[in-house]
Amino acid sequence: MSIDVEAYYRRYGPQVLRRCRFLLRDEEKAVDAMHDVFVQLLRYQGALKDAAPSSLLHRISTTVCLNRLRGAKRRPEDREDELVLQIASADDTESRASARGMLDKLFGRVPASSRDIAVLHLVDGMTLEETAAEVGLSVSGVRKRLRALTSALHELELEAA
Repeated sequence: MSIDVEAYYRRYGPQVLRRCRFLLRDEEKAVDAMHDVFVQLLRYQGALKDAAPSSLLHRISTTVCLNRLRGAKRRPEDREDELVLQIASADDTESRASARGMLDKLFGRVPASSRDIAVLHLVDGMTLEETAAEVGLSVSGVRKRLRALTSALHELELEAA
């Protein structure tokens, strides 16, 4: 069964726009990227399943925005954009790899849906109530998952010490 893109747009459009705003830091670019996310959804709707729509749209919006940022890096619009992109991409590779390894270990210890909860609440800035509605859990269930993530992180820190 193919997905109802129009219904997804009505229900998840604000979430996708928040993600695009967070990544692109520009309202006009974020709105364009949000529309591109739903164009991608239209393009592949026959091949997609109507399961975990929030996670699917989060991945698509992240990919669309990161591709736009990469494209801007190759062809910056002005000198200030070029400087900002140089600073943003000048991360310490070792620190980035270490952080990625820690996250892989952390998310390997908790249910996969906990990653979505963490991103929605901690990165995208959704309230506990909004996060709960998005993932289909109660607010207390979201709190429990966040506590489990915190506990798993503390265990990893102790192991690393």
